[in-house]
Amino acid sequence: MSAVVGEEDTAIAAGSGDVPVLATPRLLALAEAASVAAIAPNLAPGMTSVGTSASLEHRRASPVGAEVVVEAELTEVDGRRLVFSFIAREGGQGAGGPGDEGDEDRVVGAGTVERVLVDREAFLARAGAAHRP
Repeated sequence: MSAVVGEEDTAIAAGSGDVPVLATPRLLALAEAASVAAIAPNLAPGMTSVGTSASLEHRRASPVGAEVVVEAELTEVDGRRLVFSFIAREGGQGAGGPGDEGDEDRVVGAGTVERVLVDREAFLARAGAAHRP
């Protein structure tokens, strides 16, 4: 998963700070998107995953215009529970996998994302029922 940091991705736009660099919530969204993409080809029809937990260390500021590449790897499966490790680097050159830190000065952030497999229709039905009076 890669993205070029735009004005809409900054801490200012996200309301998480007052500097024009990649917002931590946006970095987390990229990590979740990379996790979703990592398993998408292997999901059974009607299944999806929902995020339940995340741990993120945001190590380096990325200015507007910087390319951020996020790689996620499925590291644990416990029934319907999936755990991914991820690493985000600035630039796309020579990025290794989540276990290969590569050039430390390019590491933007790293952490884990936990997701749970659910039946999409059943999940949406339950979510809708929770909002009815």
